Amino acid sequence: MSSVLRPAAAGQDLPTAVQYRPISTHLAIAPPVSVVIPAMNEAENLPYVFKTLPDWIHEVVLVDGNSTDDTVAVARELWPEVKVVKQHGKGKGDALITGFEACTGDIVVMIDADGSADGNEIVSYVSALVSGADFAKGSRFANGGGTDDMTFIRKLGNWALCTIVNRKFGARYTDLCYGYNAFWRHCLDKIDLDCTGFEVETLMNIRVVKAGLKVQEIPSHEYLRIHGASNLRAVRDGFRVLRVILGERSNRRALRRRTHRSPLLDSARGEVS
Repeated sequence: MSSVLRPAAAGQDLPTAVQYRPISTHLAIAPPVSVVIPAMNEAENLPYVFKTLPDWIHEVVLVDGNSTDDTVAVARELWPEVKVVKQHGKGKGDALITGFEACTGDIVVMIDADGSADGNEIVSYVSALVSGADFAKGSRFANGGGTDDMTFIRKLGNWALCTIVNRKFGARYTDLCYGYNAFWRHCLDKIDLDCTGFEVETLMNIRVVKAGLKVQEIPSHEYLRIHGASNLRAVRDGFRVLRVILGERSNRRALRRRTHRSPLLDSARGEVS
């Protein structure tokens, strides 16, 4: 697995077989990173999203959900090399699956188009992956994270659903319904996404645990949506998430056997199994 490396000292040559992308004067990365942005009528928000994306990423995949505004034109103006993919189905889950299929990078980052996520945090997600994690899961409630957008009812619902997942599947998540995540592209073969709505994040979180993948939570701050209104409906989508949780078969017994064979990642470092 590739890793984050310091650039070679003066007079030293980097291996010619690998192209390193400079992140800072002290840091470079080899794996190409794809950023997937599902968007529908987000033309006003995209400038805030794109201005925080690091210039060292390999590609931006914008999944257009049949926008009626200038979403696609704005994206192409802001990032001329953007890969625009037309969504033929409906729902966030369908959009993400469409975007994942179009990615060519080894690492995939999923980020919302409403301006609530900071693209500068991508380096933390990528660092976790190249350091050994399979799935880097954003958390608004891990130490260092936060949210400006969640009401008390949404926080309570997220906590309740997260508690159910932790108990049913043996996970140790601090957040559940958050759309800022990153993973090695090969993980898609193990989690087999098959839902279309907002519940897609929950399904991913459950199936990475069931697949025995190494998960590390990344503290993340969620800002307010800048323009427009969210399509999220707390009660309706909360019940959809609950149905997904109850519909997934628990494999806690298998998890315990695997835990007995090899230690879990240290939760004190912000990592979860």
